[in-house]
Amino acid sequence: MRTGYDLELVHLTKRYGDTVAVRDLNHVFSPGSYVCFLGPSGCGKSSTLRMIAGHEEISEGSILLDGQDVSRLPPAQRGTAMMFQNYALFPHLSVRDNVAFSLRMKGVDKDTRHKRANELLDLVDMTHLADRLPAQLSGGQQQRVALARALVTEPKVLLLDEPLSALDPFLRIRMRSELKKLQRELGITFIHVTHGQDEALALADEIVVMNNAVIEQAGPAREVWAQPDTEFVARFIGGHNVIALPGGKATIRSDAVTIAPEGLPATVIAVEYQGASVAVSTRTETGDDVLALLPEEQFFAAPNTPGESVRLAWDERRLHHLRA
Repeated sequence: MRTGYDLELVHLTKRYGDTVAVRDLNHVFSPGSYVCFLGPSGCGKSSTLRMIAGHEEISEGSILLDGQDVSRLPPAQRGTAMMFQNYALFPHLSVRDNVAFSLRMKGVDKDTRHKRANELLDLVDMTHLADRLPAQLSGGQQQRVALARALVTEPKVLLLDEPLSALDPFLRIRMRSELKKLQRELGITFIHVTHGQDEALALADEIVVMNNAVIEQAGPAREVWAQPDTEFVARFIGGHNVIALPGGKATIRSDAVTIAPEGLPATVIAVEYQGASVAVSTRTETGDDVLALLPEEQFFAAPNTPGESVRLAWDERRLHHLRA
């Protein structure tokens, strides 16, 4: 399979009546990368994914895949495949026939399509359950079948709409590493929609943060987390405090804030034990809420309680100034 196809969104816009769901997106995805669209409900991320897949008509702009404008093509002719949130498996078909279904629709003969389905089931470690019906599978197993079915057409880009949201927390973490491993092995672009920051950070080579129908920031996962452009990104990605300074606002990571003899006066609002660390929520005299994430040994050496006056300190070099 040739890998590394360019996908580009050009002035991509989606309107529902007077409502703009996606506004003038321009973005080039690095070939063969794992991309996570991150943002709150209703920000436009799922609409963007569905437009790329061809399940949603675009209002304006175009979608280019491997240099070709695919925005008016039906889903099956685009070179993309989509894995849905609810897996959408056919209950009356075996696991093997579910995976082979799109090849059957294309008129591929039974032996050939079953051989290809078996290869994909082997890839997702589901060969031993090939003759079962979906109702006889766990949620994690159904997800693997849905993944194999999406990959059977050898797409240039795989689109995943909140694929882990139906799984329990332990299985979700295990499936994250399996998705990443699979993407590396296949070498194709995965575009994964989520509103889980931890999921995006764990999986993505690139994070695209959406808010109010536009891309607020896009870049490597570590860069978006360490250097948010805007207050929205800083607050949404988590782990950051936003502090008002003369001439603008800045962020300071919660794990960079400490309680010290000298510093910014604040009052302790809440204390939450988190195992390796203790989260101390404080409020400054100017009304900024500042979270200090302290190593548990440090906290319990001199514990604080709600209502107590403290002073907050940090290394000024750790401050990151936000765009206005």
